[in-house]
Amino acid sequence: MKDSATPKYQTVHDELLSRLMAGHYSIGTRLPTEEVLSKTFEVSRVTIRKALELLVRAGYLTARQGSGYIVATLSPPSSTCMVSFTDQVLNEGHIPGAKMLGISRPVKDLPAEVTALFDEPVVLVERIRTVDDAPRMLTQTWLPERLVPGISEADFPSEGQAQSILRVFRQRFGLEWTSACETLDSVIADGAIAERLEVPVNTPILSQACTAFDTEAHPVFLDQVYRQGPINFDLSGGKPTQTGA
Repeated sequence: MKDSATPKYQTVHDELLSRLMAGHYSIGTRLPTEEVLSKTFEVSRVTIRKALELLVRAGYLTARQGSGYIVATLSPPSSTCMVSFTDQVLNEGHIPGAKMLGISRPVKDLPAEVTALFDEPVVLVERIRTVDDAPRMLTQTWLPERLVPGISEADFPSEGQAQSILRVFRQRFGLEWTSACETLDSVIADGAIAERLEVPVNTPILSQACTAFDTEAHPVFLDQVYRQGPINFDLSGGKPTQTGA
């Protein structure tokens, strides 16, 4: 570690975060022990513990008694309601997947809720999200074309940690959002949705629409999700969070 005016624990925190984002530690896996990290960074265990606690507070890690520090997510919810679907599935011990249905731009026939948000050309990204190869969600994500120049299907991996659309938007296009508004409803699967989710027509499913906003309250994207199964809410810490796409 090089000398600087930055506190040692902050330097360790920044390096660990960099390693997390680079994929050195997979979601759901345990970090090296405090003793090992202490030797690696040549600092005290107190310094290591303080750096790890910062990552816990930020949502990247969870501390488990007897198990050490576990990688929880690479996309903490921060002040928004959105938690990565990819990360939650990995943490549950299952395999997430993403099948690209297509990217449309510009889209002319827009739903009313989209035109109410964006008065400019928009892009539509459609994917099927799977758990252990079984379709679980149909996602339709709308956002202004100017925010994602050059967007293509190659930007969206079909497997691994990088398939999270939240990380694609942040890491590939530098998008940021600080708040979100969500609407949940029960709907009946029509023919197109039923075919993609591999369920009978008229099956009751959940509709989940989440709009993300930037610091000036401008909409960044609208994520419309049709999903099988329940949504899990985490009320720990007094702030509800749930899975996003």
